[in-house]
Amino acid sequence: MANLILVRHGESEYNKKGLWAGRDNPPLTKQGIADAKIAAETLKNTAVDIGFTSVQKRHVDTLNLIKHYLKRDGLPIIQTKALDERDYGIYTAQNKWEIKKKIGDEMFLKIRRSWDYPIPKGESLKQTHERVVGYFQKEIFPKLLSGKNVIISSSNNTLRSLAKYLENISDEDIAKLEIAPGEVYVYKLNEQGKIIHKEIRNHHPNTV
Repeated sequence: MANLILVRHGESEYNKKGLWAGRDNPPLTKQGIADAKIAAETLKNTAVDIGFTSVQKRHVDTLNLIKHYLKRDGLPIIQTKALDERDYGIYTAQNKWEIKKKIGDEMFLKIRRSWDYPIPKGESLKQTHERVVGYFQKEIFPKLLSGKNVIISSSNNTLRSLAKYLENISDEDIAKLEIAPGEVYVYKLNEQGKIIHKEIRNHHPNTV
């Protein structure tokens, strides 16, 4: 069996301010650093052999902090743009709650949670899913099949895309899934790569 661990980055400066980060590169806050430490504590007794992350600072820093707190500074990490957050296009760096007031609840939910709503100059969740899952199938899944325990640090939509694929979540139901900063999903896979167990660690309510 192998572990597949998904970790959402700790709170960023954009999370704190209620801004859509997308492809921007905000740093972690003090709370974000604490989120990474708590995530690491939940993984003390969980085997990890290799890490994957995007090229975005909040993702990289979260994984490096987890390595540090786990005393696994030699853990190999692969960075790739394929695991970057969803591109929020014209909404990048805008305040979510101010936009919600302007456009109303229905349109806000389309932008934030729907499966295939196109954001001008950005990506839909469907497009993010195609990018992320394609990389997972080609580069990460073979390592899991070989028995490697994998940890992935990224953003909410990247990890929601993977969870949708892994758990066969419908296009409609994926709108209900939210992964909080610092939250950890641990999947155990059998020798055929099928999920046999799922556990959510450091689970907490989230509105960012």
